[in-house]
Amino acid sequence: MIEDEVPVRTVIRAKLEKHGYRVVESGTARSGLEYARANNPDAVILDLGLPDMDGLEVTKAIRAWSTMPILIVSARGREQDKVDALDAGADDYVTKPFGIDELLARLRVALRHASRAGAPGGVTVLCAGDLSVDLDRRSVTRAGQAVHLTPTQYKLLVALMKGGGGVVTHRQLLAAVWGPAHVRDTHYLRVYMAQLRQKLETNPARPEYIGTDPGVGYRILVDDT
Repeated sequence: MIEDEVPVRTVIRAKLEKHGYRVVESGTARSGLEYARANNPDAVILDLGLPDMDGLEVTKAIRAWSTMPILIVSARGREQDKVDALDAGADDYVTKPFGIDELLARLRVALRHASRAGAPGGVTVLCAGDLSVDLDRRSVTRAGQAVHLTPTQYKLLVALMKGGGGVVTHRQLLAAVWGPAHVRDTHYLRVYMAQLRQKLETNPARPEYIGTDPGVGYRILVDDT
C-alpha cells in the first residue's frame, strides 16, 4: 500500500489483515516502487497525491514491468482523474471517502482477474455469474441458453469480460473493438452497448451484467464473494 496519510493506511491495513492479507506500507512513491520491484506483491493499493511523485507516474512505472493489479484510492473524484488513472494502467479506482467493504470487494475482483489471466495455458472461457463466453468457440451463453451476437457485439462483450469486473474505459473499449483511430468515437459505444444490453439483460434499465461508470466506462457486474 502506497499512501502518505498514516490514518488512512492504519484503517486499510487493519481491515485487510483481519481478512487474511499481509500488508506492507509505504508513505512515498520511491520506497513503494522499490519494494514492488524487489518483492512483486500480489496487488498494489495506490494513492495519487504522493509527496514525491504523482500516482499516475507510479502506475505507469509499474506497468512498464508488471501486470499486478493496481487499485487507486484517491480524493480526486473528477471523471477525468478516473479516466486518466485507468488509461495509465490502473485496474480500478475508489474515491475517498470510501467504504472499506467496497475497497475489499474491488480488491477481490482485481485479484481474481489477475489469477485468471495468469492461469496455465490461458483462460478460454470467461464467466460472470451465469453469463459465459467461450473464446475458442466464439459462443455466448446465459443460464445455459445460447445468446446470438453480431461480431462487433461479441468483441465488445469479450473486452468487458476480460476486464474481470474492473472498469474498462471508453478509450480502452473503442481501441479494442474498433481500433486506435476510433478512441474518440464514444457514440459507437452508446449504440452498441444498448444493443448488447437488449440481448443480455432481462431488464436493460436495471442491468445485471453490464454496469456503467458515468463518464468513465463500463464494467462487467460480477459476484465479488
